[in-house]
Amino acid sequence: MAAATRTGYGARLVQKVSSGRAFAKVAPHIIPALDRAVHRLTRGKVLLSAQMLPGVVLTTTGARSGLSRRTPLACMPEDGGTWLLVGSNFGRPGHPAWTANLLAHPDAEISWKGRDIAVRARLLTGEERAAAWAAALRFWPPYAKYQARVEREIRLFRVVERAPDRDSRGRA
Repeated sequence: MAAATRTGYGARLVQKVSSGRAFAKVAPHIIPALDRAVHRLTRGKVLLSAQMLPGVVLTTTGARSGLSRRTPLACMPEDGGTWLLVGSNFGRPGHPAWTANLLAHPDAEISWKGRDIAVRARLLTGEERAAAWAAALRFWPPYAKYQARVEREIRLFRVVERAPDRDSRGRA
């Protein structure tokens, strides 16, 4: 969490820029493509966007297609080895596709700091969501502007590490 809690002009400037509508129009087309390319070239060790916020590459199963989908995302690491994923979609109207994928297929994988981790995602609701949302706003204040721009409730998922899948012989 240290990256997001940095103070100073640079952090405030990035937060201000990332809160704007122009950023919401351009960023979804540029940032994920750059992140995927750099992540692939560095064999999972680097995400450009993680220079400001912690990040993962989430691999889900497509809700409709059943195909594997890889999405670079900012994340909020939590104590106890869990991660909070925020379906902000940069403050754009629709839910991001990866959230529908997790709703349909909660077993997924994240690449975290060069390590592939099998995870299970759970959509947060009620008081648990409210507490996580408050933590997310402290972590990255622009989420409040994203929520103010959209009518939908931004989806929040907690992902937890799960045991690796085993084959018929009990091997991972």
